[in-house]
Amino acid sequence: MSSLFSFVSAHGSRSPRRSVRQGPYGRRLVCGTGAAPSFPLGGVAPPPASAAALLSRRDRRLLYARSLVATALALPLAVTNAAQAQTVEERARAAAEASRAKTRDSETLLRNYVTPGLAGQPIATLDDSQTFTPDIACQKTATMLDVLVQPSDTGDLGTVRIARDTDLDGILDATSNLPVPVSGICANGLVSCQPGTWDACSYYRWDVDGTKALKLTAVDMSELAGCYCINNSCGSGLAWGNMASVLRDLGGGMVGALTSADPRYAIAQAAIEGPAIRYVGAQSTACAPSTDLAQTTYRANTTQIASDAASTARGNAVFQALEGSAIGTGATLQYRRCTIERRAAVRKPALDDIVRRTAGGYATIRNANAFDFLMGSPADNSLSGASCTLIDFRMTLHVGEPERIVAARLSQFFADDWAQLRIDGQLLGSVPVGWSSLGTPPGACELKKTSHASPDRDLTPWLTAGDHEIWLRVAVAQGGEALAQIHVEVDDGCQTQEDLVDGCAPIAGATGCRLDSELVDGVQTWINGVATGLRPLPQTRLLGGPACPTELTRDFFLKERTYRCRLDTMAEPDTSRAAYILDHSTETMLADRVRQSDGSLITATRAFALPDRGSVPACEAVCKTRAPKPNSEAGLDGVVGAKQNVPTGFDTFFHACTSDNRCPAGAGEEIVEPCGCLDDFPEAVVMMQTVRLAGADMVCTRSAP
Repeated sequence: MSSLFSFVSAHGSRSPRRSVRQGPYGRRLVCGTGAAPSFPLGGVAPPPASAAALLSRRDRRLLYARSLVATALALPLAVTNAAQAQTVEERARAAAEASRAKTRDSETLLRNYVTPGLAGQPIATLDDSQTFTPDIACQKTATMLDVLVQPSDTGDLGTVRIARDTDLDGILDATSNLPVPVSGICANGLVSCQPGTWDACSYYRWDVDGTKALKLTAVDMSELAGCYCINNSCGSGLAWGNMASVLRDLGGGMVGALTSADPRYAIAQAAIEGPAIRYVGAQSTACAPSTDLAQTTYRANTTQIASDAASTARGNAVFQALEGSAIGTGATLQYRRCTIERRAAVRKPALDDIVRRTAGGYATIRNANAFDFLMGSPADNSLSGASCTLIDFRMTLHVGEPERIVAARLSQFFADDWAQLRIDGQLLGSVPVGWSSLGTPPGACELKKTSHASPDRDLTPWLTAGDHEIWLRVAVAQGGEALAQIHVEVDDGCQTQEDLVDGCAPIAGATGCRLDSELVDGVQTWINGVATGLRPLPQTRLLGGPACPTELTRDFFLKERTYRCRLDTMAEPDTSRAAYILDHSTETMLADRVRQSDGSLITATRAFALPDRGSVPACEAVCKTRAPKPNSEAGLDGVVGAKQNVPTGFDTFFHACTSDNRCPAGAGEEIVEPCGCLDDFPEAVVMMQTVRLAGADMVCTRSAP
């Protein structure tokens, strides 16, 4: 779509009220005529604009902050003799009432200060005794943008003519017409369909070209926000019946695109005259010839503000003076960094690392994860002796990881003639039984037989970490043999070793140290001494490599902390007197305690009374009204009203009541609730919950009630 026109716009003035559209099935958020929603319902939000037309009346106060200078200059310059005769409280109340009369709400502030200030018109002081003409805009024009619409017989806007003063010299120098009929209006664009229907629709978004001229860009409807229908497919005479809203919404979309592209422009006033809306504008930002302002870079990179502020502070004499003062240098701060790290490793030990034979014995039989340690001389008559010869066999087992020993047993031992078995000097058993001394057997050595024993005795209590000696003692007369077998089963599977190394405990326990910032697995949980409320999700890590793949899930693995520690401080002021006054005084009695030069304390009390603060109402009285409204909002699936049994709903309004407690209901509105302290919070919660659950159902997801 070619470039059509360029201009800046804003909404006109209207009485302050908040609107909630109500349909036949309950209330829902407004996304039809009226101000564009701050957040789109099923679309892309319009680009931000500096125009007052795109802001809610509450948010306009941010824009109107620029009138602060004008307001300050508007204060009375002289006090009359009558005022001098008043008390201080009476004069303060009179000044407050005068200020409130001219600044009580955004519309009044707009009328008295913002509009004349930007348009170069006179501004009066609070008491109207003096006027002055400020010059806070670089350029200004009586008519910056003029939009004229003409509805056709089909209800569409058949003609939309736009005239603009491009150079703000007071002359409308650019005029163009929309090349398509307007069947629906969106916050950031429009919908053009076959006239009188909602068929064969095309969707356009307001945009600007390289010359900052306005153009229409064809997009999908999902990129538009707050769309609604105005032609005859949704009702008769919608455009004529809602002309003010149609003009505001149509012009607001144009303004959003233009002011985003050129932030120098601002809107001073918007006036609706029949089927036309006229915008008074001015160039008031930076007074720069280029639209690329340094101030706008912060919108794209907000973190740059901090670095620019620090750079400016370093070159500012006032800041440096404060930084170098006694207050600025009274305490020496030191930032200490530390970590709390969860160290985990997975290892698969070798069998010999768990238990192994380091000396003695004659064989080790390995079967999977089990050992059989053999000692002695089992061959027939491999041992010889005299009448009774004692022969010792010793075997040393080294235990590296006793916790991995699953089972350890004395499987068997035998001897011809006698044998006894000890571990670390403690007797485990003998064959034949009865030989427990370190001397010769209690009977004849020659038994002429081999004695066997299979005790299957548990040796786990003896196999602690370290070396252990197995001692087989044999008594032989003439020829004989002996054997002992130790059976050990071990766990050689993958095992996770985990340690939490807290390097922050000494700092956290130090006097004068407090947590300043914390990163938990990359998530900022503390910053500048304040908890952010963020917490990382449980982390899962894969350890052990191909040999031992192991998943380990923990709440955190690494905490990186910075503590702010005060090393030395100025002498702390004595606040004990103030604390005593606060703790012991009442509404009618003031208590005091004074320290004398000799260190003693003197207490005193006296009567005390606060001045009459007057009474204030419990709330601002408001009333609730409603007016019938066709449900002409449009979405991807068509017009909302076409999907409902009753295509007409209600707009709900809240009005601030007048000083005589009357409800200023508008034309066509009926009063639902009279003036009073209304509380519709439960109703609002139900509405938001309904929208949330409906949205969950629309995307086929489950949602907790």
